[in-house]
Amino acid sequence: MSADEKAQAKGEQLKGKVKKVVGGAVGNESLEAEGRGEEVKGKVRDAKEKVKDIFKD
Repeated sequence: MSADEKAQAKGEQLKGKVKKVVGGAVGNESLEAEGRGEEVKGKVRDAKEKVKDIFKD
């Protein structure tokens, strides 16, 4: 997995987690849902890169 894409995936997960926590803390359901979505998107990107690595070898 390229380091750049892995970093983007982890960054997206972190950004989503922060939004989810902040949204929950202030009672903003929209922000919380957006954070959950970004977190999942980052996890999917990470998984996709791992699969690509498996087939490279």
